[in-house]
Amino acid sequence: MKKILFLLLFINFSFLSAQEDYANPRETVKVFFEAFHEQDTNTLRSLAFEEFQLKSISRDENGALKITVKNYSEFLKSIKEIPSNVVFEERLLNFEFNNDGKLANVWTPYEFYINGELSHCGVNNFQLVKIESDWKIISIVDTRSKENCQE
Repeated sequence: MKKILFLLLFINFSFLSAQEDYANPRETVKVFFEAFHEQDTNTLRSLAFEEFQLKSISRDENGALKITVKNYSEFLKSIKEIPSNVVFEERLLNFEFNNDGKLANVWTPYEFYINGELSHCGVNNFQLVKIESDWKIISIVDTRSKENCQE
């Protein structure tokens, strides 16, 4: 009987640990990129808070700072419209994160490839909030540059 009770407690603890690992900011960002590469807009939608914004910081052809703002619907539409003959990959180079239990920040340097060619590089800055047991992305700010990329 003791062995059965121990086994049940172990299985329950393992299940809770697996849930906890999945329901953290870093895992939410990993799932975001898996869905992004698969063009899975349903999963992408489920990961975001309803008032999500995406901001991209870059330089225009004259070198002036340029900030582009998209709402999440625009972002999802642009992901869905990528042609099937275009292979894109955002390679994350590192994860840094801060988390106070309600608010988290995930910082991910990246390189972006289109059809195997380096297009640009930069940093993603994810802001997440914990709603009940799930982490939801409330904003992403990224930088984009064609200079000083690792490759």
